[in-house]
Amino acid sequence: MNLLEQFISNARQQALVELAYKLGEKAKQRVNVAEKTAKLPMETVVDFKEAEYLSLTLPTVYGGKALSLYEFLLVQEQLAVGDGATALSIGWHLGIIKELSEENIWDDTTFEWFAKEVASKQLLVNRIATEPATGSPTRGGIPETKAVKQGEHYIINGRKTFATMADVLDYYLVTAYVEDKETVGTFLIAKESSGITVEQTWDTLSMRGTGSNDVIFSNVDVPEAQLVELSTQRKKPAAKGWLLHIPACYLGIALAARNDAIGFAKNFQPNSLSTPISEVAHIQQKIGDMDLKLLQAHHFMYSVANQWDHYPEKRANLGPDLAAVKTVTTNLANEVVDLALRIVGGRGLSKTYQFEQYYRDVRAGLHNPPMDDMVIQMLAKRAIN
Repeated sequence: MNLLEQFISNARQQALVELAYKLGEKAKQRVNVAEKTAKLPMETVVDFKEAEYLSLTLPTVYGGKALSLYEFLLVQEQLAVGDGATALSIGWHLGIIKELSEENIWDDTTFEWFAKEVASKQLLVNRIATEPATGSPTRGGIPETKAVKQGEHYIINGRKTFATMADVLDYYLVTAYVEDKETVGTFLIAKESSGITVEQTWDTLSMRGTGSNDVIFSNVDVPEAQLVELSTQRKKPAAKGWLLHIPACYLGIALAARNDAIGFAKNFQPNSLSTPISEVAHIQQKIGDMDLKLLQAHHFMYSVANQWDHYPEKRANLGPDLAAVKTVTTNLANEVVDLALRIVGGRGLSKTYQFEQYYRDVRAGLHNPPMDDMVIQMLAKRAIN
């Protein structure tokens, strides 16, 4: 049984999932290249641009498909069944475009220009905010990257880490401390700008294909108009539904592991048995446990996404629910992959199969924001208040 099928409710969603499936299969063919180079292959990026996937979350007025949160999660989960690293990478781009489209973060003129550029040229963008000294920006550290005003320009210096897709992005959204404003701002900077260097530091166990290298800014000169956000202009921190692309990705990895494990069990028959191992009681127990966990995660995630889409007046209070989805889903995804490996046994550690990659990649979800401790504190404070 295809567990994702039951969450597809109309022809539009079916078409979107089929598109994600085709792109995921193409990305899957380049997994070995991505693993060796620790980069998102440029050929994969070209596939997404040619399919106009990078504008799916733009409003229709700009040529996008205006994906709802529910639809966004469907395509990202299906994409992750093909390749988790590709899904996580592209998910950041689509999520940011969705946030900018819905939250009115930029002034109208700047956003309209950028939206048209994304749609017509299928530009790829990501926020790069993490730094060696500050860690994740969700912890509240002030960036050491500095922006100093010189006339009608800013000069930017600093280093960013965990810059997903650093080598293949068209634009960076860079956080920096803006000295003359005495606050944190975000600059929209073209990757080809003079003074930008991508340092190949991404030597990691998990999600190697995201190419999350360091980016160094050395006297990068940007016009004042490219200062697109200031933290002082931000409203009270809002719930960010689009961040559910993170658990959707890891759920897709778990679903791929589940599917492969069942396929293995139905076809592997040692000479000590008269049937494939899928007929053995303890194997069926593990298969049932996998599906129980996946059902819990799927229903929780898509239920909250439905609430987000259909009750916008309740979004402000959905922050703890969104965070809980991430924690519950990524932890269950890890448990599912572990069960898949137990079904396959020692063969699952061989590079002949993808199980060892599923096992490595799914663990990265435990380190994506929000972290489990912050989620538990959030839920506790809501309960107490």
